[in-house]
Amino acid sequence: MLEPHRKKRKAYNEPGHSRFLTYSCINRWPLLARDRTRHWVMEAIEESRRRYDFDLYAFVIMPEHVHLLIRPRRPQYRMDLILNALKRPVSWQAKQWLLQEGNEEWLDRLTVTHGQRKVFRFWLPGGGFDRNIFRIRSIGEVMDYMHHNPVRRGLVQKPTEWSWSSARFWAGMEGTPLKMDAISR
Repeated sequence: MLEPHRKKRKAYNEPGHSRFLTYSCINRWPLLARDRTRHWVMEAIEESRRRYDFDLYAFVIMPEHVHLLIRPRRPQYRMDLILNALKRPVSWQAKQWLLQEGNEEWLDRLTVTHGQRKVFRFWLPGGGFDRNIFRIRSIGEVMDYMHHNPVRRGLVQKPTEWSWSSARFWAGMEGTPLKMDAISR
């Protein structure tokens, strides 16, 4: 049987461009609905930020996907390596937790056959959604879209009520889980 056709969109590793990233859990399952897994995502963001030297402008962790708005600082960078650094540690921690808990049902559900081998999949394969942003006005529009995602889904009434986003940081509120970088021109 033929694989369904997936649209291919070319993203460019352009110096100075911000990147709007979205990556989703396998089968769009709400694997990020618990604080434990959300903390793993935030740890991966912080470690990737240090390792790959990017500015973090905004984030939202939804139950089944993550939105990030970043700007790589280095003139040469590879988005595939950054995405791998964001996703792999969360997948590894999830698998270790399931093994420790002896949760065979979820280990089986998250294991797929890839060629001749079995592979644990926490995330949908591929790069997810990745769009270059190169205008300051567009950065604000993307941030507004991201921060309103929990409101559109009916999870909260206002963006600042969702603890798992940068909306509180940009509103000047205390208790934000990650500090954002100043937006540069």
